[in-house]
Amino acid sequence: MPEKDADLPGLPIEPVTAYLRDRLPDADPTAPWQADLLTGGRSNLTYRISQGGKSWVLRRPPLGHVMPKAHDMAREYRVLCGLDRTPVPSARPYLLCEDQSVLGAPFLVMEHVDGVVLSVADDCDGLSAGRAATITDALVRTLATLHDADLTGTGLETFGRPAGYLSRQAALWTVQWERTKVRDVPGFDHLARWLATHTVAYADRPSALVHGDYRLDNLILAPDTAELVPDTAEVRAVLDWEMATRGDPVCDVALLLVYWTEPGDTLRRQVPVALGVTDRPGFGRRADVLQAYAALRPVEDDHLAVCLALTCLKLAVVMESIYFRHLQGKQLGSDAADMAGAAGALVELGLRVTGGEGVAALGS
Repeated sequence: MPEKDADLPGLPIEPVTAYLRDRLPDADPTAPWQADLLTGGRSNLTYRISQGGKSWVLRRPPLGHVMPKAHDMAREYRVLCGLDRTPVPSARPYLLCEDQSVLGAPFLVMEHVDGVVLSVADDCDGLSAGRAATITDALVRTLATLHDADLTGTGLETFGRPAGYLSRQAALWTVQWERTKVRDVPGFDHLARWLATHTVAYADRPSALVHGDYRLDNLILAPDTAELVPDTAEVRAVLDWEMATRGDPVCDVALLLVYWTEPGDTLRRQVPVALGVTDRPGFGRRADVLQAYAALRPVEDDHLAVCLALTCLKLAVVMESIYFRHLQGKQLGSDAADMAGAAGALVELGLRVTGGEGVAALGS
């Protein structure tokens, strides 16, 4: 259940609500406020703020260690504003506050979307194989819709720098590792050197809007998702756009596959995010998910392998940053002691991909 209090870590309720009461649509300047920390997040802190039956969502960067350019509220707000003009399901943005005197960090406020998030294995209890398959289909089709989105007139036409995206990402996350690591991880330097060499060939591939963290537990599904009927699954909103840009869409496919779980996984089990959510019948194997996406947008094996290796390197840095905040005692929403082995496992997965195993390497 969400944690409830008048004042929460990272959210001083009085200055925040004083700022919001005249700026949020339908807010009552005189009514009392309540704030809930929505647990489960490992990155940006997410709160539900409410007055009576009205609710909004507030997002801010995490406490403690934050990597340069990470947890960018202005980026997320800009993307949400642009998405409002596309078929991509997303929460409506209401405001961006960059005045750090309000709560000590930039924050944004957006629509509270009612629905179901499948973030842990227990959330899938009661799903039939047919329902799980329907959810997977909705997941894949929504990703293709995102990558096919026409950005004309959205304000995102010039977002990011698509040319050379993979090489810049490899260089960025290699530098971020030096800023965030709490120990040396064998193989990281080898993986970084491999990427520096192999990403160059894909500098001019077609670009699209890229989410940067696309996975099942970043979707809000319609509330009837957990029922055995009906036969369709509606994606109400895609969440967590803080790493979005225009770039190589195959990176989103790669990240989805790295986060996917299957019975028999070993190294993946050391990355404690959405563990076991897709293990049950109906969700399919990684190869099935890739085939479903490739039927809508073709993917070349060699290109995917580079994106998979890059994703493993990137996620190793992300998990190490979360573990860093845990060691500082600043990680809110969920404990991160279990992140101790995540970076090493991801680096090993990335090295196995570079050895030519492709998607099959992720099941190691």
